[in-house]
Amino acid sequence: MAEILPLKAWRYNESLDQNIEELTSPLFDVVSTKQREALYRKSVNSIHLSVPRGDAPAEEAAILLQEWKDNGILVQDSLPGIYVYYQYFRLPGSDKEYCRKGFICNIKAYDWSEQVLLRHENTIPTAVNDRIDLLEKTELNTSPTHGLYTDPEFILEPFMDESIKSPIYETEDYQGVRDVLAIIHDNTVIELFLKTLETRQILLADGHHRYEGSLEYRKKMTSLNPDHTGYEAYNYHLMYLTNSEHDDLRILPTHRVLQQIAMTDEEFLHQLESYFVVTPKEDPYELNEVILGKKWAFGLYLSGNAYKLRLKPEIHNQIDWMFPDEVKDLDLTVMHYFVFEKVLGVLREEQRDMPGLSYERNFTACISKVDTGAARLALITNEVSMEQVKRVCHSGAIMPQKSTFFYPKVICGFLFSSIKEDEFITAPAACL
Repeated sequence: MAEILPLKAWRYNESLDQNIEELTSPLFDVVSTKQREALYRKSVNSIHLSVPRGDAPAEEAAILLQEWKDNGILVQDSLPGIYVYYQYFRLPGSDKEYCRKGFICNIKAYDWSEQVLLRHENTIPTAVNDRIDLLEKTELNTSPTHGLYTDPEFILEPFMDESIKSPIYETEDYQGVRDVLAIIHDNTVIELFLKTLETRQILLADGHHRYEGSLEYRKKMTSLNPDHTGYEAYNYHLMYLTNSEHDDLRILPTHRVLQQIAMTDEEFLHQLESYFVVTPKEDPYELNEVILGKKWAFGLYLSGNAYKLRLKPEIHNQIDWMFPDEVKDLDLTVMHYFVFEKVLGVLREEQRDMPGLSYERNFTACISKVDTGAARLALITNEVSMEQVKRVCHSGAIMPQKSTFFYPKVICGFLFSSIKEDEFITAPAACL
């Protein structure tokens, strides 16, 4: 189903990439203001292309990109390849070193209706427009989105394992993750990658806005080209693909933090008891542990007091949102329906832009925000499982906002993918 292609990536000149950690940057949607300002002070850091600034940021990024090409700061690889990308990381409370294995390639920007690439969350139009403008002006994918394919036989892993023994980059990023990049140039192996993926659907794990930017750009260029063939460079998008069957694929929970609620603590707890078994807990720092692995269970830290919430099972069928069972079954659907809509009175369509609602992935930070008065309460949740993501994607439905956080994030700056016609490897050429 999925058509992928090798690419001739643009990468930093060898005279610069000895200090690759000075050139990489976080993705545009996770870089903090403090990180951003520090990175802008580095004149050739990748952030100048991925998150440009100025009065006309996309136009300025395009001018800068051409300068970098002309001055040899960026150089295009002479041969097309599949770029193997491994991320080694640890999680709090565990001594295990995980390794997320994957590879970077170009993939056709399929429309959602084609059911080749499946999504699990909605996008924000303004963010998509920003990505379209940058792509149109630069004709460059500055960072890969993250997609998942399913291969229980692990056909490609032996070739990736062999390739990663000879890395071209190895560095530690802002997350404390060790990032390693290698290239496969062998035509026979590349053909195996292409053939393996052509029978698979892809689940979009991360980068919905960047992907939809490519999709909308493809639609625009198609409408403007009377000789459209489907092989043009504008049809493709840069993606990092990982096997959904790998044990080291991690999805971290995203907790909810509220600055204020329009009721007393007593009123809030009393209303919660209509739907949940509410159990006081002594130590707020154990809230993530007391709910671990328990369905429809949450931690609540309210004005300095800790509680475990567990939905009364007979209440679950009261959910009347027009969702398939795969979505109704999710912990976050339960939270957003019973806590936000039923108790707090915030309708589903208003929750996405609810004033004072923020999302926090660091459990300790949730407790700290309540203790310091920066928030009134924090709702602690379990992670979404890979199987739940699959079920929701295949149902055609969408998860509640901020449901998944695939960890770690990929970084920007290892490579860039051009969609200029004279810099792109077409599908026919890749199959020679």
